[in-house]
Amino acid sequence: MWILPLLAACAHRATVAPDLPDEPIDAASRSVASAGVINPSLAASLEAHWEASLRRNPEWATSLGDHRFDDQLSDASEAAERAWLERLGRLELELVMMPDEMLPVRDRLTRDLLLDELRAEHGRRVCRFAEWNLSARSNELVALHDLVEHASLGTPEAVDRLLARYVAFGPRTDVVTARLRQGLAAGRVSNRESVERVLAMLDEALAKPVDAWKPFTAVAEAAPDRADRARTLLTEGVLPALGRYRDLLRDEILPVATTGDRIGLGAMPDGDACYAALIREHTTLTGATPADLHQTGLDELERIHTEMRELGQTVLGTSVLAEIIGRLRDDPSLRFSTADEVRTTAEEALQRAQAAVPEWIGLVPATPCGVDVVPEYLAPYTTIAWYEPMSPDRPGTYFVNTWRPETRPRFEAEVLAFHESVPGHHLQIAVSREAGDLPAFRRYGGSTAFVEGWALYVERLADEMGLYSSDLSRLGMLSFDTWRASRLVVDTGIHAMGWSREQAEAFLLENTALSPDNVRNEVDRYVTWPGQALAYKTGQLRIAALRAEAEEALGDRFDPRDFHAAVLREGAVSLPALDRQVERWIEERQDDAL
Repeated sequence: MWILPLLAACAHRATVAPDLPDEPIDAASRSVASAGVINPSLAASLEAHWEASLRRNPEWATSLGDHRFDDQLSDASEAAERAWLERLGRLELELVMMPDEMLPVRDRLTRDLLLDELRAEHGRRVCRFAEWNLSARSNELVALHDLVEHASLGTPEAVDRLLARYVAFGPRTDVVTARLRQGLAAGRVSNRESVERVLAMLDEALAKPVDAWKPFTAVAEAAPDRADRARTLLTEGVLPALGRYRDLLRDEILPVATTGDRIGLGAMPDGDACYAALIREHTTLTGATPADLHQTGLDELERIHTEMRELGQTVLGTSVLAEIIGRLRDDPSLRFSTADEVRTTAEEALQRAQAAVPEWIGLVPATPCGVDVVPEYLAPYTTIAWYEPMSPDRPGTYFVNTWRPETRPRFEAEVLAFHESVPGHHLQIAVSREAGDLPAFRRYGGSTAFVEGWALYVERLADEMGLYSSDLSRLGMLSFDTWRASRLVVDTGIHAMGWSREQAEAFLLENTALSPDNVRNEVDRYVTWPGQALAYKTGQLRIAALRAEAEEALGDRFDPRDFHAAVLREGAVSLPALDRQVERWIEERQDDAL
């Protein structure tokens, strides 16, 4: 799943003064920002911070359905980044100065979760991502298309707001380009293959006539009388800036981009400190080391491979792991034939899950989940699927990659749908967003370890729920579990142990049934998004351990519906907070039985 963390949004606006002065707080924004908070001082801090966050990240605000800033882009400059971090420092001091005895228990949790986010943001600063990080999902071409994907174009005025963003896009892209050049001068540079992927995307896009671009066609269809204006802005401002961006990547960055055993953070200035900060951020655990996480991945692989051997004997007639993986990867009968089949299978799995969840999960959202396909311009360069959360303008959407369907395994289609939609990401995120008593930063953000841990946990839960249509699909469930266990090994291998891309790909090919195309895309993701891949297994194992603790403590009184509601009810909290949350729930159930 791809989630934009609130405090780490990567788009930036050129039209906002970098000192970010306080602005009047919108009434609707105020009520959302401090929902459920009792202490007035904490409520005021949350309201001011939420409003400043939306103003700093207008693209994020648009994606949430707040259209007050739809004519603005966020500021890519280093000065704006420094000003924001200074503001966060002042907020951190405000929160630390609030005595625990002044805060009700739930307010204290909110205060502590926000402090965790602020400290993660400060910790991430050492990485200086804006100066070097590039990927197929994080570049200026994607940023342009995202503006269109999230735009509300129902009125001429709304179209004009998008066109105002086109005006600012060229200058903003030039700032992004300048920061990449600054990083290059300081010895910070992305890896060669990721740069080549972005270049391929840019070259393909820039070779097309502007009238074939979605940023043009979306405007022309919504407001034909604005078509000429859109064409002019794209032709004279946006495309030349993207060309300059492309030229920097091709002529200056690509020749010195990293290869071999230097693609990870370990080869980057301050790379070890950066990776330590990202481990803390994405796992929410203090003291988790690369070596520990690497070993956890190896141990999990050994356990899951044992399950695969047993099920492989039943399904494929062999218990030899290499033969099982080979059949799953290479047997053409286990692949899709058409893009329509890929999408239809996803939709059918989602429908079965939606019918079954009320019996297993005590919190079910009202917001529906839809299925869509990954945009054509992006599909060859990115991963197999992702989920984009709901907003007032659109439902939650599971995007599935239908490019080259003959490479897409049938046996993994169901587990993928359960992870990304229901009972996975859509259910969990929609429950949070529908919660009227969670403050905005908790409703719309949260811990990666919780979000991804829940989605991985429910892949196994779906088996308990009887959602898999065959033993072959259950084998796909195990195949996916090996993939997530391998992430612990590969991410730490790349960023802490000097692994090359070739080593990482070879490990995934040996230990998972992922296709070679998916392996290449996945490794590119781990290289360019350090630490995020550590969240999945870390969160899954913690949720599973808490369930085992609850089952042992409550015996016959254990109810999975109530347990899952207890896990979900406070949003995507940190794993230490989840420990305390579930332990309190166990104590309450034990007291009820007395």
